Amino acid sequence: MRSLPVGDPGTPDSRSAAHYLWWLAKQQWRTVVFGMMFGIVWMVTGALIPMVIGKAIDAGITSRDTSALARWAGAFVLLALVQVAAGIMRHRNAVYNWMASSFRTVQVTIAHANKLGATLPKRLATGEVVAIGAADTSHIGHALDITARGSAAVVTLVVVTTILLTSSVKLGLVVLIGVPVQMAVVSLLIKPLHRRQQAYRDQQGALTGRATDIVAGLRVLRGIGGEQVFSARYREQSQQLRAAGVRAGRVDSLLEAIQVLMPGLFLALVTWLGARYAVAGEITPGQLAGFYGYAAFLVVPMRTLAEVLDKMTRGHVSAGRVLKVLRLEPEIADPVQPVALPEAGVLTDVRSGLSLRPGALTVLAADRPEDAIDIADRLGRYAEGEVTLGGVPLAAATRADVRARIMVADNNARLFSGPLRDELDHSAELDHSAESGAGGEPTAARPNGERSRRATGAAADDGRIIAALHTASAEDIIEALPDGLDSFVAERGREFSGGQQQRLRLARALLSDPPILIMVEPTSAVDAHTEARIAQRLGAHRAGRTTLLASTSPLLLDRADHVVFVEDGKVTAEGTHRELLANEPRYRAVVTRSVD
Repeated sequence: MRSLPVGDPGTPDSRSAAHYLWWLAKQQWRTVVFGMMFGIVWMVTGALIPMVIGKAIDAGITSRDTSALARWAGAFVLLALVQVAAGIMRHRNAVYNWMASSFRTVQVTIAHANKLGATLPKRLATGEVVAIGAADTSHIGHALDITARGSAAVVTLVVVTTILLTSSVKLGLVVLIGVPVQMAVVSLLIKPLHRRQQAYRDQQGALTGRATDIVAGLRVLRGIGGEQVFSARYREQSQQLRAAGVRAGRVDSLLEAIQVLMPGLFLALVTWLGARYAVAGEITPGQLAGFYGYAAFLVVPMRTLAEVLDKMTRGHVSAGRVLKVLRLEPEIADPVQPVALPEAGVLTDVRSGLSLRPGALTVLAADRPEDAIDIADRLGRYAEGEVTLGGVPLAAATRADVRARIMVADNNARLFSGPLRDELDHSAELDHSAESGAGGEPTAARPNGERSRRATGAAADDGRIIAALHTASAEDIIEALPDGLDSFVAERGREFSGGQQQRLRLARALLSDPPILIMVEPTSAVDAHTEARIAQRLGAHRAGRTTLLASTSPLLLDRADHVVFVEDGKVTAEGTHRELLANEPRYRAVVTRSVD
């Protein structure tokens, strides 16, 4: 029993769609070769059966040789058994090739998406990524799956042509000329089908992205009265997509009709010629029966070759779409000669003038929320900036080294499906990934769904999980669940309210326990009483570790060891919350506005 997916999918060849498909074939060359071998045996044995039937007819009717008839009957049974066994093995290998190439494509796409991080949503629409997972991976799998039957069809046509040439040169020449003509006609439809499928896929990705945006912002759209406008636009694009699908379907249906019509006409010609030659005495009755058998059998390899063109075309289109993701480069790349970051030190953002005191709980209050987000992005190296840790520039270190020391969590981070215990405790999942050989960069909770996890450490026990939930004031969430920590979380935590999701994300961030934790508005969706409990407990939970909160909440500011006030992206005042309230009018105005 083969295990899927593989631990290490390898490094894909992204030079072209054809190179990518060839790379996939090389990664699983054994099963591809076995599938082709069993496929050839399976189809060739089927091609030999009409010949054996013809020999049996000649032996039993023309020569009346019962022993020869028995031998040919035995040969027929043997061929049937071999065909059944080879067909089973061909199918097993073909299905494995389909699944393995699909899973490998998913793995390399997800790995590269994690590598891209925040770059991905800026460069590629959500609908495009969804469409890759929904359709393209399957088409790529079919392109590898069809190799078993495609190679068998080619070899079988050669075998059948040889048999026909041996029986009748004229019929053999008809087959030699007729088959390429049919394939040429079919290939004329492949290119327009290719273009229309490409147009359909582009519109499908755009429509999926629009649907995602509408669902995500439905509450806001209703609030501003824009729901009908966006719904009308969606309906219009949906009709355009339907029209594009109909156009592609027309060519596809024409292709399917020709795949039936042309082999039928061709085989009718072969049968008619064979009957004339039998009447003229140029071939035996057994050979005529064989020609009738081949007239029916040749439909299979010829339709298979047409299917090869179709699936290879679809796979080529889908591989090109996958390469759109794989060819994207992260906005921030690792240096050629990276240096190691110190285990601890002052984290400094030169542009804003912010310096985080090691081991302290600092709250950053900004007059503009976007300035706080920009600073957090630079500190986590999700945006370019002159930032140092212990005097070492973050730009001189690898992103993996940065992620191991600095975690940035904001309110766009997502909850993922699975048991709640595993969702909160990522170290257990990392240990499992390390054992299975899966690579990848530890990433932080980011707007695009990246999650920051420390790459080392044992799985947190229930005591640590409960402690993190207590700090996040989230015990009531667990108590309300039927199975507690073992309860299953739906995708994006749909069963939880916004405030509950935020508290669970806070507990998850605390359990990650990074040396430097940066959180953007960690309590914006909770009520004042819950926020007060979180503010009271957070400092003690993070004692000895550097923590930065971006918030203008007086409850958090009053509990901070150090408060930094930012105006127009620059640090203009520092101190305690009460000192700044007394001495900084601009700070007081920002904080009291947040209360209002």
